[in-house]
Amino acid sequence: MIPMVDLKRQYEEIKEEILRDINEVFESSRYILGPKVKAFEKSLAEFHNVSDAVGVASGTDALNLALKAIGIEREDEVITTPFTFFATVEAILYQGAKPVFVDVEPETFNLDPEKIEQAITKKTKALVVVHLFGHPANMPEIMAIAKRYGLRVIEDCAQAFGASINGKLVGTFGDIGCFSFYPSKNLGACGDGGAVITADSLLAERIRMLRNHGSRGSYIHETVGLNSRLDEIQAAVLNIKLKRIKRYNELRRKKAAYYTDQLSGIVKCPVENKGFYHVYHQYTICSPYRDKIKDYLGRNEISSVVYYPLSLHLQKALSFLGYKEGNFPVSERLSREVLSIPIFPELSEAEQEIICVKIKEALKDGR
Repeated sequence: MIPMVDLKRQYEEIKEEILRDINEVFESSRYILGPKVKAFEKSLAEFHNVSDAVGVASGTDALNLALKAIGIEREDEVITTPFTFFATVEAILYQGAKPVFVDVEPETFNLDPEKIEQAITKKTKALVVVHLFGHPANMPEIMAIAKRYGLRVIEDCAQAFGASINGKLVGTFGDIGCFSFYPSKNLGACGDGGAVITADSLLAERIRMLRNHGSRGSYIHETVGLNSRLDEIQAAVLNIKLKRIKRYNELRRKKAAYYTDQLSGIVKCPVENKGFYHVYHQYTICSPYRDKIKDYLGRNEISSVVYYPLSLHLQKALSFLGYKEGNFPVSERLSREVLSIPIFPELSEAEQEIICVKIKEALKDGR
């Protein structure tokens, strides 16, 4: 079986370091907000060339805390994409705010800047911009719109650690960048974990307080916050992997280039816009024969996943927003056509060759 991701292969390479540093955590008996977390936060901020990074319990909490920190409240409107993981919208709803969807670009799957302004109203306070599958959204254009209308910008970088535009890393364009360290991410922990980064120290200080029950310490609570703290064991693992993330991302790009070379003209392959650095959290092809390909791969013991099979505006949980089929045609078409195939740093070329051969076989008797 060829899996979507094989975390054990990466673990085997760094096993000794991980076991050593986790043992240090147990020997210290410092499990929450200790020296490993502080070291990771410092390294994360330096990596992105920003003043502050704050470790939190998950990527979902990172978004939730970011929106709280910028003051999103009940009845505010927050613009985002309908073609993303559900957590992006959950974080908006946690504030009592209203998600307002804007359709995506057909090539990058990210928010279409040309469609944002028509969704802005007097209630619009912010945008949550997702860098989907590792390709950055068009931040120069999006930031110009945000500046024109006085909107705050939160970047959901859960799938795009290390991605950039003309050398500027995602997460550093808007007010706050949010990251998930779920194990399968480009930079993955051995459990849940997340972080926010910002160049605004006041926002960072507010998030540090909010992640700790609204307290700066000594059981004095200035506001109602959350229990959302990155633990020492996760930070220990992330410290080790952060030192290797550039190599991991380059390996993903190498795997992606192989796929594109082999599959161009067979299926629609991912794009990489000029000046954009794609980190391929997923390698996602498009085909009107998606289900046929997926079924054939499965019968040949090759994993594949549909991210995402139903655009958010059509999800039952969000039916109260009043959207209907046809509102966002690009997102809806992508939900019918996208298929993510295995990609991870340790994937072998022999495995990739098999995957490409089977995709071609799936379509050889007519498309």
